[in-house]
Amino acid sequence: MNFAAVGRPLGCLKTALRQTRQNRAWQRSLAAVAAPEAPNASKPILTARQRSREERLARFQVYPEIPTVRTDFKDPMPVLRQAQITMLDPTGARTRLFAKDQADAAKPGDVLMVSTKNGEPFSGYLIEIRRRGADTAILLRGQMMKTSVESWFKVYSPTVTAINIIWRRPKRARRARLTYMRKPEHDKGSVDHLVAAWKKERSTLRSKSGSGGAKQQKARGK
Repeated sequence: MNFAAVGRPLGCLKTALRQTRQNRAWQRSLAAVAAPEAPNASKPILTARQRSREERLARFQVYPEIPTVRTDFKDPMPVLRQAQITMLDPTGARTRLFAKDQADAAKPGDVLMVSTKNGEPFSGYLIEIRRRGADTAILLRGQMMKTSVESWFKVYSPTVTAINIIWRRPKRARRARLTYMRKPEHDKGSVDHLVAAWKKERSTLRSKSGSGGAKQQKARGK
């Protein structure tokens, strides 16, 4: 006896019944969409149980939604952050120095020198800029005693007296974090020669401006 021949029609019958049920449900849904309810159509007849349930629900009063901070009130934090930055940086020089939309702003790969009240100036390559409002900080990598050192500095900290750009990277870096400079093959080493050249150029410009002012004073005296 061939059991495959006996079992096959049974499976086909189940498939046919399933398709028939799906077609009926589809036709019912089409009929409901195609035939909209008439304006004067009578309401469906409710049973006693359904009618009592609607009556019980009608007794409850629905109160309006309570206003929330997200929907009806403005977030006060941006205003507070801006007020704090304005208090710490009245001139806005440091904000422009590390702003994204400024062409002359400091970028990763530049050499910066940070002067503080409690220590000597620290110079190094700018590896990362962490923008967090008043907690904005920069990470510099330099050398001290022929040892590579990294240090974080708060941009708006009262202990930071000055931030100067010593040298600008000729080509913009492709990354926002130059952590690959920690590897020996990419370590730039000391930046003392760049700092010395910057100080020499600065002193030359100051001497020229001073001599020009002295000449003008002499000319006025004559």
